[in-house]
Formats: sequence, structure tokens, C-alpha cells
Amino acid sequence: MALPTLYSLEECSDFSKTVEPFLPQLYELPAKLADVFARRQSLADLYVDTNPLISGFAISVFLGAVFLVAAEVNRNYSQVDRFWSLLPTFYIAHFDLWARFAGVPSQRIDAALLFSTIWSIRLTYNYWRKGGYEIGSEDYRWEIIRKQIPKIVFHVFNWTFISFIQSILLFMLAAPVYTILLSTQFEPNVTSADLTYVAMELGLILIEWFADQQQWNFHGAKKEYQTTAKVPRGFQQVDLDRGFNTSGLWAYSRHPNFAAEQTIWFLLYQWSCFASKTLYSWLAVGPMFLIMLFQGSTWLTELITSGKYPEYREYQRRVGMFVPTSTAPYKAPGPKIIRTSELAKKKQK
Repeated sequence: MALPTLYSLEECSDFSKTVEPFLPQLYELPAKLADVFARRQSLADLYVDTNPLISGFAISVFLGAVFLVAAEVNRNYSQVDRFWSLLPTFYIAHFDLWARFAGVPSQRIDAALLFSTIWSIRLTYNYWRKGGYEIGSEDYRWEIIRKQIPKIVFHVFNWTFISFIQSILLFMLAAPVYTILLSTQFEPNVTSADLTYVAMELGLILIEWFADQQQWNFHGAKKEYQTTAKVPRGFQQVDLDRGFNTSGLWAYSRHPNFAAEQTIWFLLYQWSCFASKTLYSWLAVGPMFLIMLFQGSTWLTELITSGKYPEYREYQRRVGMFVPTSTAPYKAPGPKIIRTSELAKKKQK
């Protein structure tokens, strides 16, 4: 039996009932895959007979090994980055496909797959236009980290966090759909709550789109200004000279796109809690780790940025990192007014 026998919605998020009984399947999976290669069992039968959470986790571990080898062979540590926008949707599609093969109602999983697919399309496009899929491209922060720590320490960092932990994290972001899948035993049809969650997810994706587009437009204008010495239409010289964007959504949050990204996956977790009528569950580990990851990576990004642009520290002081701290947009500090009395004092000195 690939799914647990449950008697209430609340049990759908119970780790001891929905995960622990299937852990032996994880240990047995290599031997069963060997049977598939030896043609003693069909891959389709193995897929359906294996709990979808277990098989999804196993795939994430396997991909972690692939990322590790690719990173060490190419000396390029953005292997996971290239798949970041694809894997959560891949895992949700895995839950959806398993439900269809097993004859489990999949309409509610379809709803989750809908928003996730749109999320993937938007983020993949944004990563592509920034050159993320170009041969040899790598996140500039990995190079900075490499210079700050011993070589062997960085390799251990790659063997653990960069390759494996990040790969598993991308699965854990999608794992709340497992609870939604289990809840279809009691509520098989799409509910009004499901549609509300999908609408909120799409709203957050729209915020990400606006934020990234505003950033793209600003840096495109800055590059044109630096090349031609002419201020592009719709921009002001003082803003381009500042070097970083403080307009649009960026006038209220230093990272509105990151704020929306974290909320998207925390909201999916909340959706699973609502589906199982619980306030919290073990599945919080995914979005919580993502939030901690964003805290660290954003701190490093801002450390680099504040070293490049003098005004950035003032921007940090007045604008929240993720959540707006004021309803008033950021305005650059104006030039200091020197009074006549101050000029007289300077002359006397």
C-alpha cells in the first residue's frame, strides 16, 4: 500500500502516520530499481507501489549527486541554480502524475500545479534573460565565498549545502502537496479555499513579475546611460548615478521579489495546513529553511552592494529588507543646505 490508511483530515499531516510507515521503502528502493533494470519488475508498477513522498525525496537525493559531480567536474557551482525554477514544479507534477496512475482524485493537485507552472515559466524566463543559462555562467557570490574560506572547506560546503541540501530543499518546498493529495481521500473536489489559495499565489507571482521587470528596466537604462552618456526616456540622471533602483516596488521594500518568493512557498505550506485542518505540521521545515537561506544570501548581496554604492546604507536605514516599514516611498536625501553663518565660521577657522 503506497498511501496510509487515514481516518480524519487531521491525520493527513501526521508524520508518524504519513511518513514513518513508508521509510523502509526508501531503503528498499535501490534493490527494487535493480529488479527493474533486470526486468523482474516494471518501472510503472514500482512507481505506483512506492509512496510518492518517498520517491520524490529519492529523486532529490539522486539529483543532488548529479549536481555535485557536475559542479566538481566543471568547477562551476551554479548547477542547482539552473534548475531552481523548474524542480518545485517538477515535484508537484510528480504528485499529480502519481495520483492519476494510482486512481486518486487529482483536481486539487492540478490547482497547485497550475500556479507552480506559471511560477516556473516566469522565473525561468527571468533567469534566462539575465544570462543564467549561458555556458560558464555562475552566481558571482560563489566566487566571493571561495575567496573567503579555505579550498577544502568550500568543497565540503559544496558536497553538503550547495548540491545536496539545496536539492532536497527544492523537494521540500513542493512536499506540502503530499498533504493535499492525502486530503483528497476526504475532500476529492476543488474547494473555494483551494481557489482562494491559487488566486493569492498568482497575485504573489504578479508582484514578482513587476519587481523583476522594474529592476530589469532600471539596469537596462543604467547600462545605456553609462554607454552613451544620455539619460534614457522615463529616467532621471540622479537615479542612474545612484547606481541602484529605488523606484516602484523598490521604494517600499529593498527586495520585493524576494519577499514574494518566500511568501509563495510559505503560503503553499499554509494551504496544506488548511487542507488538513491543522495549525502547523512538520512540512514547515521547507519554507522555514528557505526563509533562513534568503536571510543569509540577501545579507551577503547587500554587503556587496553597500560597498559599491555610498547611498545604499541610507536606503537600508529607511526601507525594510522584505516587509515595508513605512507607507511613504523612499526619497533620496537632498543636498545639504549650508547657511551663511556656517560659511562665516568656516572662513574664521
